Amino acid sequence: MAVKTSKRNPARELLFGNLWEYDPAPETATPNIESRYRLFINGKHTDPKTKKYFDSISPRNAEKISEIALAGPADVNAAYEAAAAAFEKWRKVSGVERGKYLYRIARLLQDRAREFAVAETLDGGKPIVESRDFDVPMAAAHFFYHAGWADKLDYATPGRTLMPLGVVGQVIPWNFPLLMLAWKIAPALACGNTVVLKPAETTSITCMKFASILEDAGLPPGVVNFVTGASETGHALVNHPLAKKISFTGSTAVGKDIQRSLAGSGKCLTLELGGKAANIVFDDAAVDQAVEGIINGIFFNQGHVCCAGSRLLVQESIAAAVLSKLKIRLRSLRVGDPMDKNTDIGAINSQKQLEKITELVESGIAEGAEIHQPSCSLPDKGYYFPPTLFSGVTLSHRIAREEIFGPVLSIMTFRTPEEAVEKANNTPYGLSAGVWTDKGSLILKMSSELKAGVVWANTYNKFDPASPFGGFKESGFGREGGKQGLLEYAELV
Repeated sequence: MAVKTSKRNPARELLFGNLWEYDPAPETATPNIESRYRLFINGKHTDPKTKKYFDSISPRNAEKISEIALAGPADVNAAYEAAAAAFEKWRKVSGVERGKYLYRIARLLQDRAREFAVAETLDGGKPIVESRDFDVPMAAAHFFYHAGWADKLDYATPGRTLMPLGVVGQVIPWNFPLLMLAWKIAPALACGNTVVLKPAETTSITCMKFASILEDAGLPPGVVNFVTGASETGHALVNHPLAKKISFTGSTAVGKDIQRSLAGSGKCLTLELGGKAANIVFDDAAVDQAVEGIINGIFFNQGHVCCAGSRLLVQESIAAAVLSKLKIRLRSLRVGDPMDKNTDIGAINSQKQLEKITELVESGIAEGAEIHQPSCSLPDKGYYFPPTLFSGVTLSHRIAREEIFGPVLSIMTFRTPEEAVEKANNTPYGLSAGVWTDKGSLILKMSSELKAGVVWANTYNKFDPASPFGGFKESGFGREGGKQGLLEYAELV
């Protein structure tokens, strides 16, 4: 063992060579994935009127794991009619009773946590430790949190009464299928609304498995309905006349289309869209702690996170040290089978997303940025991409402007707080940001000047059901979580 330092590599590194290798540690819980999933409408599993199904491919090995029903306009209409009929009864259920249903859902999800975690990993490609330790527990936490609100709505806004909106149409993305489902369904039901929800076409399995949780909880038929499919199904859901509100999480381009299509319709709308977050490190920060936050900020869930810290802004005086430490840390990340508990970076969600990441990385090289990738062997089957750093990045590079939605970090430098703010805000997005410094006054200054819905201080990617989440500018509007997110699903009278 030796300690290596140099002027070009100012970080101290312990060199152990090839003294050991981790043995595989596969998750063995059974995911109970059915060979075919139908629609869930009015409390029943029904065949699509289109009589069509599409394959669900696991990014882990590019193999088919199930067939998913393709809902057409007639199926979407049936779901909305079921939700509208159920609303007349559900709105009259007391808050205490609605809370009991939400508590049951949360506890049932906890009881089947390992099963759902494995299904989430097989369907989406994220490491099993993330599905097990974050996605499923946080999804249950959102149902617990909103169950507590259900009988306290009269105290949420003193002097005003909260009334349910009616039938809510919801569309969720492929990066956090189960968690996004919980973010949207829990507050809607707590306020007395009914739901028609469409999961992403590449990650529909945990949503359809969740229907069995609703059945076991005894939720009345029609209160929650699931329709699966691609863009045409989503278009029918968004534009249905019975929808009183649409809640969409996904790409900025699709969010703009939805906003245009709903203009003048009178429907309420919440959009949580893309991001290009700045993670800002000052020279008085705890550098080793910041490095861990940077790694978590960009490589969590393979970078498939709308609030990922994909732009690193480092104060010039410590830039070389931070870059060296990041290169060392990158070499310790394990890329591979997401079902292995040793894996840090799993599979890219789809072949299409892998092609997008590859194309943008190639543009970074072509535009003159310096690429850094650790030497690692990728699995022969499935969709994988190594963790990547780009140094020497400028604001004009595509990798600094466009959302990559992958494990790629663009590194830039700054000299003053004013320059950091200017560079951080130089983006059409405004979802999140991170600030690393030892000075509380500087944290307050930066948080007030950064145009971002969420600003983390000396940490990154910390979430809580009681904390509102959402963005500004092209990152959307409205909030999810906390009292603010609850009020998005109610009318104040």
